[in-house]
Amino acid sequence: MATERTLSIIKPDATRRNITGKIIDKLESAGLRVIAQKRQHWSRDQAEAFYAVHKERPFYNDLVAFMTSGPVVVQVLEGDGAVAKNREVMGATNPADADAGTIRAEFAENIEANSVHGSDSAENAAIEIGMCFSENEIVG
Repeated sequence: MATERTLSIIKPDATRRNITGKIIDKLESAGLRVIAQKRQHWSRDQAEAFYAVHKERPFYNDLVAFMTSGPVVVQVLEGDGAVAKNREVMGATNPADADAGTIRAEFAENIEANSVHGSDSAENAAIEIGMCFSENEIVG
């Protein structure tokens, strides 16, 4: 399997509860390496741009409001099959459907406040990483 990069976001519900370290431990224990990381409070413009693909969806405004409600931790993860591995470790979007031991099964509050975001493809990972990090912030 090829070494890939993917974007990971630890969402405001998780930063509010101070569980970022527990989430990062799960990612690293699965063989993913954090090669860039920063904690920031997104503006409405940043959240709208990041989630623009969902603009026509009924949950868009609530998602933007949630993602700007507190700090997030954005990370670039690297590893063999990083996109799929990260999605496996995160678990299903709906924590009720997430496998035991996954981040969402253990830490999500509900389907909206599900603690983490991860890129869904290598192509989207490249786009999302570019939206959140400059090349000189990524240290392999």
